[in-house]
Amino acid sequence: MLGTSSQVPTRTRNHNGYLLRWDAEGFLFDPGDGTQRQMVRAGVAATDITRLFVTHFHGDHCLGVPGVVQRMSLDRVPHAVHAHFPAEGAEYFARLRHATAFHDVADLREHPVTGPGVIAEGAFGRLEARRLDHTLPAYGYRLVEPDGRTMVPELLAAHRIHGPAIRELRPPLLDEVSVPRRGQRFAFVMDTRLCDGVFELADGADLLVIESTYLHVDEPLAVEYGHLTARQAAKVAAECGVRKLVLTHFSQRYTDPRLFHDEAAEVFGGEIAVAADLDRVTVPKRR
Repeated sequence: MLGTSSQVPTRTRNHNGYLLRWDAEGFLFDPGDGTQRQMVRAGVAATDITRLFVTHFHGDHCLGVPGVVQRMSLDRVPHAVHAHFPAEGAEYFARLRHATAFHDVADLREHPVTGPGVIAEGAFGRLEARRLDHTLPAYGYRLVEPDGRTMVPELLAAHRIHGPAIRELRPPLLDEVSVPRRGQRFAFVMDTRLCDGVFELADGADLLVIESTYLHVDEPLAVEYGHLTARQAAKVAAECGVRKLVLTHFSQRYTDPRLFHDEAAEVFGGEIAVAADLDRVTVPKRR
């Protein structure tokens, strides 16, 4: 958690910024102002980033792009970095990417998101985008890991299979000594009102990082400005079978984070984390 505030940062909360470490990948979501410094504080290097995601072009979700992009060139990131953002905001991304003069040597590849669906696939799995209902074009993102199989020791022993031979298994024998294992799922939902896209992103997520800008008492403000309350975020988690709920993007009007946890817990019975800057939140282990 590189930053957990909403529009206005506070003494304890930086603008947005979230890094998901997923095997060999580093997915950086919504780098707001100050993200580069937060990366230093968190021990995150520019070389850790393999993909950059922007949900929409409000400043608290993208003003850190210039510093991060320039740091990639300064540190000579050796691999390509893929950038995903709403196509309607391509002009903003171009301005952010080239905000100042610098020696631009990073291999940053732009992938404007033009609609809902699959936006990338790789060894990490499948990346999807869904439209959100905000005050300007916005997308949420979802990572779905490929399904696999889990070995059953008793079945391996019955077939006298052990050691390196396990790695050489192929169907149909593989199916006889293992059981199906569903791939893990991660969802990232920022500024939005409740809409179909929110539920589609959260469906079956092992880890859901979602905005909860307001508390229920201020729901009219949430609707007016295109945001969620903690109760609404928890409702999504409960209805979508989420395993771990991470609340973030808090309005500066609130000073007690426990209120967000307590409100969410009234609706959602699973694990809840109220994000704080520089927190490390683990993805639940596979079932």
